[in-house]
Amino acid sequence: MRDRRAVRIPAPPGRAQFDGDAPVVVVVGGGIAGLAAATLLAERGAKVVLCERENHLGGRAGGWSTRLKDGSEATMTRGFHAFFRQYYNLRSLLRRVDPAGRALTPLPDYPLQHASGHRDTFAKLPTAVPWNALAFLRNSPTFRWGDLPDVNARAALSLLDVSVPRVYEELDGIDAATYLERIRFPEAAHALAFEVFSRSFFAHPTQMSAAELAVMFHIYFLGSSEGLLFDVAADPFPHGLWEPLRRHLALLGATVCTGTEVNAVRPGERKRFEVGIGEGAFEADAVVLAADVPGLRALVDGSPALADQAWREKVSALRTAPRFLVSRYWLDTPVDADRPGFLGTGGHDLLDNISVLDHYEHEARAWAARTGGAVVELHGYALPSDVDEQDAKSRLWQQLTEVYPETKRAAVVDERHELRADCPLFPAGGHAGRPTVTTPDEFLVVAGDLVRIDLPVALMERAATTGFAAANHLLSRWGVVGTDLWTVPTEGRVPLLRSVARRWRTL
Repeated sequence: MRDRRAVRIPAPPGRAQFDGDAPVVVVVGGGIAGLAAATLLAERGAKVVLCERENHLGGRAGGWSTRLKDGSEATMTRGFHAFFRQYYNLRSLLRRVDPAGRALTPLPDYPLQHASGHRDTFAKLPTAVPWNALAFLRNSPTFRWGDLPDVNARAALSLLDVSVPRVYEELDGIDAATYLERIRFPEAAHALAFEVFSRSFFAHPTQMSAAELAVMFHIYFLGSSEGLLFDVAADPFPHGLWEPLRRHLALLGATVCTGTEVNAVRPGERKRFEVGIGEGAFEADAVVLAADVPGLRALVDGSPALADQAWREKVSALRTAPRFLVSRYWLDTPVDADRPGFLGTGGHDLLDNISVLDHYEHEARAWAARTGGAVVELHGYALPSDVDEQDAKSRLWQQLTEVYPETKRAAVVDERHELRADCPLFPAGGHAGRPTVTTPDEFLVVAGDLVRIDLPVALMERAATTGFAAANHLLSRWGVVGTDLWTVPTEGRVPLLRSVARRWRTL
């Protein structure tokens, strides 16, 4: 942890462990949030049963085995995930099984390329504001000094005074597209520096809260000194991350059940809850709901006695972001050696980014070395409703050949495609109505990136943070110590700039 201004949220105090009175806790969902909650509870001696609907752990960062046409065994996932240096709580979870940090490897740059030919880079920038912003402006072909007089300085300066949770009171009522129009940055700057962030939430800026966009910019650029570079998994997610965590949980005495869907949570007879699994059920003292939006809604619909009506309506109101497509290709020829492991794109129709897996992942690198080919992955987020899967596949491939022309001569050895629509949507005005970690029942908690927690965290880090927070809440009810949480600063890190921004807002 390099940022000296990172914020510590102290653990709830209590005794170190359960002493012969360990409760039974069912964790519904084996993604990052569920794994974080289950790990902390099991470490404190709770009797944990983790139930995951899929046959693998990791949730949207999970992976599974597949056999290619050439006979190779490969691991397919739902797409690229960046492990930013700001992900303090996620990294704390991973250190349980990877104390030396070998499971992640750094990428040297986070390049963003626009169809116009402009290309921005975050390599070799200072990591703290304002020096990072000034250096980016100096070096960027997208942000020209001549464009600055057209920028709405008052609106732009609000990005230097992001304070969580106050920013939701100020900006959650408008969408990100409207906010970007107010700022009046150049069009290419919208696509690269802002729409890239919003589409990381799998939504177009018109469908996303401006507050979430501002918080994201704060987390990754203006509020943290960790910088915008990130690490990636050196091995496929199951091998380096989730299977080691499964073994860690087993050593702690937890039971991990994959391919097991929880269909109801009801009042129990001997314990507080009865958890329904298929035709069977067992009882638990507490439940952690760490499912995705469709899974949580289905479970609550099947559990009419759970919590109260107001809370159930919050869950029912949750929405999912538009469909996204991940297309992975195993090619018979390599891409150029200087292609980055990850490239964010703007202005390229449906294409949002390209990953060259054999430039950083061991399994893909071994396949490419053996065959002389390459493993390339394309992401298209927030697909328009009138674009079907086949059309999206074709258009993503065409855009790949435009950005990396050497792929025009490549033959496809095999391909896999994942079309999904299960990521949470954070629309304008939605923050106040989102479920929080706690519920009307003090022994029922919720975790996941869909959950409202008034800290500057997002994506995988929000999942890990809410998972630990859910476990902390339960442990505090039983008088057992929890774990500290960490975040980037909860407000803009330069007092003078904050003061200027606040004064301009009141003029």
